[in-house]
This record gives sequence, structure tokens and C-alpha cells, in this order.
Amino acid sequence: MLELASAQAANSSSLVTAEAIAEAQQLPTKFLEGILRQLRMGGLVESHRGAEGGYRLARPATSISVADVMRVLDGPLAEVRGLKPEDTAYRGASENLRDVWVGVRASMRRVLERVTLADLLLGKLPRDVQRMLDDPDAWVRR
Repeated sequence: MLELASAQAANSSSLVTAEAIAEAQQLPTKFLEGILRQLRMGGLVESHRGAEGGYRLARPATSISVADVMRVLDGPLAEVRGLKPEDTAYRGASENLRDVWVGVRASMRRVLERVTLADLLLGKLPRDVQRMLDDPDAWVRR
């Protein structure tokens, strides 16, 4: 998606072939074609056939979030045992665990829904996301 966003930034009408994206990202072309098919079906990319064909974003990079891409490719941002976090149920000492999973999903949304492809291309994240990264503890592996 970032290869397409970069092409869009350089020339809004340019199409990029799957082969060019695969080469730039060092991916097998067949694997990438499956991903591009999902993105097209999800309304995030458009494809055009023919000698001059290829792919481009279906809308501006400023309006496509990382969450949009993840949802098309992987489904909901957070699931617990295949369920939406709010649909989980626990008993006894674990009864409040559902609230933790809902909180995890809310935290993921707070980042992934705010960061767009354009933000990533520019290397300029939204201020609240950047603040999280400025916390040295964010970089500590545990």
C-alpha cells in the first residue's frame, strides 16, 4: 500500500504493476497478487488490465488508515478466541478480563485508525501517537 501511496504522491494517475511492487518489497509476485486482490475487493485499491495496467489507491493516501488495511487483510483488529472482545465471557476470578480485551482493542484503534498511509510516507505520525513513541518505556522489550 505504501508503494502505491508513494506512486500516487509522485503522479496521481500512475499505475504500478504487481511485479514492480513485489520487486521493491522483495515479495513473491504470486503472494502479492493475492494481497492485491483482497485490497481491491476491500475497496482500497483499483486495478486496470492491459499493457499499461497496474494498481493504484482507490482513494487518497490521507484517507486510508493502517486500520483500514489491516481490517481488509486480517479482519477485526482484536479478537479473543475468535470472538469480538465484548462478546467474551469469563467466570469467577477472571470475570473482569473482558474489560482488558476491550481496552486492548481501544488502544489499537487509537493508533491504527489515526495513522494514515500519507503519515507513514511523510514520516510524520499524529502527535498523540508520537508522544507514545517518545516514552522510552515504549521501546523496552519485555
